[in-house]
Amino acid sequence: MSASRTERLLNLLIALLNTKYGLRRSELREKVYHDTTSTDVSFGRMFERDKAELRQFGFEVETVMDQGWGSDDPATTRYRIGKESNRLPDVSLTPEECAVLILAAQLWEHAALGSAAVNAVRKLQAAGGLVDAELPVGVQPRIRPAGRAFEDLVGAMHAQHPVSFRYFADSTGKEEERLVEPWGLGSRFGQWYVVGQDRGRGAKRFFRLSRLTSAVTVLDKESFTAPSGFNVRAELAGLQELPVRTAVVDVEEGRLLGLRKRAGDSAAPVAQGPAAGQPRAGRDRLSVPFRDAEALGEELASYGPRVAAVSPPELVAAVRRRLSAAAVFAAAPVPEVAFPEVFRQAGPAQRGRKRTSEDQLKRMLQLVPFLVHNQGLHISEVAAKFGVTRKELEDDLRILICSGLPEGYPDDLLDIQWDDDHVFITQDLELNRPVRFTVDEACALLTGLETLNGLPELAEGSALESVTLKLMAAAGEEGLKAASLSGPEVAPANSATLETAREAIRAGAQLHLSYFSAQRDAVSERDVDPRRLYSLDNTWYLEAYCHSARGLRNFRLDRIEGLAPNGRPVSAAATPAESFPVKLFTPNDDDTMVVVELAARGTWLADDYYAERTAALPGGAMLAEIRFGSTDWLPMFVARHGGLVRILQPGAPADAAREWLAAALAQYKD
Repeated sequence: MSASRTERLLNLLIALLNTKYGLRRSELREKVYHDTTSTDVSFGRMFERDKAELRQFGFEVETVMDQGWGSDDPATTRYRIGKESNRLPDVSLTPEECAVLILAAQLWEHAALGSAAVNAVRKLQAAGGLVDAELPVGVQPRIRPAGRAFEDLVGAMHAQHPVSFRYFADSTGKEEERLVEPWGLGSRFGQWYVVGQDRGRGAKRFFRLSRLTSAVTVLDKESFTAPSGFNVRAELAGLQELPVRTAVVDVEEGRLLGLRKRAGDSAAPVAQGPAAGQPRAGRDRLSVPFRDAEALGEELASYGPRVAAVSPPELVAAVRRRLSAAAVFAAAPVPEVAFPEVFRQAGPAQRGRKRTSEDQLKRMLQLVPFLVHNQGLHISEVAAKFGVTRKELEDDLRILICSGLPEGYPDDLLDIQWDDDHVFITQDLELNRPVRFTVDEACALLTGLETLNGLPELAEGSALESVTLKLMAAAGEEGLKAASLSGPEVAPANSATLETAREAIRAGAQLHLSYFSAQRDAVSERDVDPRRLYSLDNTWYLEAYCHSARGLRNFRLDRIEGLAPNGRPVSAAATPAESFPVKLFTPNDDDTMVVVELAARGTWLADDYYAERTAALPGGAMLAEIRFGSTDWLPMFVARHGGLVRILQPGAPADAAREWLAAALAQYKD
């Protein structure tokens, strides 16, 4: 939408909200559109487009027909918007319920429904339903971004459009084109699945998102209807976990301690003979239990030349496929590295798509009720609440104060003042309450609340259940559609380690830990000042000031082999950042800035690694500038993601990644 269209839609909305009996099309054309040049047909098309646009924002335009003779005459048809039918019902929450709700919204952070969760929270803030709440110490779970395919599938699912994509079928070992009606999306066994009708096979099927080998194409000219009462969580509950199998791998002597521990003493005997061959000199042959060849293949590919998969054949193929794709991408022509000047700013910045007029109108519709319930806030504080600059906010306010009733007097315009940098609104023209939740917003909050049930300390309280019931009532019909989405497990595998760390954070106590570093391939002893705990799905991290490294470090809880208080209080290390969202990676002064190229299917990595600058490339690819605390593991990073990412700058890690891939592939030449 253009800026002029944004203003026109805003004035049309105000006009239709503030009429009791409705306005005829001719009145709207004269007083709102000020249109004297277009034909009746072209104006009619524009009016219908605007009504559809308002419907997307949650406003249903009612048609009022005169009774009697000529009642079906378009010239006498009147239009209005009901003042109650499109508004978010009042929601009153306790501080405990607000804390749980904010945790549910934070779950998505920059995942697919992150912006929807933020918009939903803003609507509750705008309605005055949120109060100050203290978040529980050490409970900051998040959902790992699932990539562009997830976002496309969510959109198609809610719009009820079928989709097509190429899919690697584990049963056949081949890529095939699939045409699917997406009924639901959910997580099971640490993997995202889309469940729906496979039109090519005429039956319900489960598709794992990690096996999609192409972008998702949405067939927006077609539609479908999901089965009544469909619940994706119930569907996935019947999905059986893959059986445990044994992989044979050759590992460099003294390397990959984590993999060796998984092999253990109970590993199955290693096959011998011509079919199995013998490991090369300096290699140990291990038998490693696994369930999923693709998941293990991703891990083994990251180890590069330090490991070679021997069997089963599908595991070998999975490793080779990732390494080959990464090597081909690394050898492709290098694009010009240039970032838009708008991203050149001091300090880390969140990556965002280009702001549109649609974003602006959506923001303004949230802004007016927010100001009504939060009179006198400083303009900088308001801008921060809405994630925009002061200039962008002032642009919004200037449009708002020029908007009002058709051909009205000054008193019929929105009245907002901020002369002393404190914002007051005295005339709201029926925009004083936020619009009801969209499907995405309802799903983001309700699925987030359902996911929090996996944390015992929250599930045992009454706040989680009560806030869920209140939001279900407020969301109405849109809330019922939340059954089509199901989040991952967020409970940690070792709850005792989590509780020890949480208690130390509460008490301000230092911890001594024994930690296995996959990057260094070694176990170290450290004294740390614990700061906070957070997660990606059910993988939990402890952020702490490490006295050995003399800096902030992130420790995965499942790699902590021993954890106990050392009897000393925490030192005067920096306190944790309190901004939302909590970042997994805390920048340090000695970080290396790395420029990477992301393939179209890998652009989600820019969000996952908090890219500081991004630039679009042809075909949907992307340049991203990312901070890394160490460049030593970048070859592993490139190999793991098999053709989704390559290093462009600096030159040394780019060369190291290519050499790593070449050495890894050389093991499979025979």
